[in-house]
Amino acid sequence: MLILSSPSKLRLLEEMLQKIQSQSLVVCGAVMNINRGNPFGYEVIVDSWPEFKAILTRPRREVPSDDSDVFANTYTAFYRDQDAYRTLLLESDAVNWSQCFTIRGNQDGIYEASRNAAAAKQMRFSSASYIPYLSPDPNKLRECKLDAGFRLSSLNHSHVDLLNETWPYGGSKPSHQYLAKLVRCFPNICILDVSGHPVSWVLMDPFGAGAHNYTLQSHRGRGFSSVVLRALTMQASAAGYLWYGFVAPENIRMQKIQEHLGYQRLPHLCHVCVHHTV
Repeated sequence: MLILSSPSKLRLLEEMLQKIQSQSLVVCGAVMNINRGNPFGYEVIVDSWPEFKAILTRPRREVPSDDSDVFANTYTAFYRDQDAYRTLLLESDAVNWSQCFTIRGNQDGIYEASRNAAAAKQMRFSSASYIPYLSPDPNKLRECKLDAGFRLSSLNHSHVDLLNETWPYGGSKPSHQYLAKLVRCFPNICILDVSGHPVSWVLMDPFGAGAHNYTLQSHRGRGFSSVVLRALTMQASAAGYLWYGFVAPENIRMQKIQEHLGYQRLPHLCHVCVHHTV
């Protein structure tokens, strides 16, 4: 197990992952954020270098965290060899098994390894799977018009209560802290009404993905989700990010929005695997 700390190695790793981005999407996004200021304090673990077979990104051990906070304790994973990934997961110090934590990755073997590892460690396990959508050249995205009286802006700390109330995974103190940090650290876009209140928004998460794309019920049907998605895609692309997002399989409406805009639906599901200590 090696921790990649050299900026030159991390830049090289980003280039390598971009060449296989359909499989390494989540890890690639995490490495991009590490290489662009690393506001969440992440680091990269590999089984070997430069011919790696497995990668994990994780919060740095010196960054304080709550052992029960699955939002803060999130890893991303990619492997070329599934056995090497299982070894990195179980037989090294790469993962802190005394915490509740989440592992994200868009390879089926990551789900299988997490489920089996949780059983071996006698941890409670839950998971969800999402359809990944990757942005093409942002200049090829379909144009979107904004209704008169509304304007594009960005979110700030005063909006975090609203974000936490409307996020499907929100409603708790850890989720509030997580969303506040996203607003503070990463690009985001919102639409403000004539009173200056946000009615639609999307954020970027620590792994370079779109997060919490939401429009208030009273303002749906106006194409606002498309407007904020396109605007943030353009902003992220200009900053050198690989832009992508995830949609729940049952969320047909959002899948249609992504495809109407011109995003590419990828064939492999992204698995979000949660390991609970109790």
